[in-house]
Amino acid sequence: QVQLVESGGGSVQAGGSLRLSCAASGFTYRTNCMGWFRQAPGKEREGVAAIYTGGGNIHYADSVKGRFTISEDNAKLTVYLQMNNLKPEDTAMYYCAAVLPCGSWYPLAVEDYNYWGQGTQVTVSS
Repeated sequence: QVQLVESGGGSVQAGGSLRLSCAASGFTYRTNCMGWFRQAPGKEREGVAAIYTGGGNIHYADSVKGRFTISEDNAKLTVYLQMNNLKPEDTAMYYCAAVLPCGSWYPLAVEDYNYWGQGTQVTVSS
C-alpha cells in the first residue's frame, strides 16, 4: 500500500526557512515521479516542485525558483523541500504526491498525480 507522509510544516516570519519532508512507503520501484504541491484557502492546488527520483530531473514553478529546493534521499524513499526566503504568499497547505507508475509525466500538473499525502501547513507572517 502506497503511503506518503509529510512533515516539517510550521509558522515562520517572512524571510525565514522551513524544510518539508515526505516519507514514502509501498513503492515498487526505486525511481519515481514525485512532487510538492500547495493549496491556499480559496485557491486551486498548484505545483511547486517535482523530481524524478534517482534521475535528477527537477522542475520548479516560477514563483519559487531560486528560493525552494527539492531533493531526495532515495535510499530512504524520502523527498525534501527546502524553502528559503519565505513570503506571506507562500502560506498554504503543502502536499507531497507521486505518479505511479511513472511514465509520461507533466511534473507540475496536479491531474497527473495519483497518490497524495495528507498535507502539512505552512504559514508565513509578514
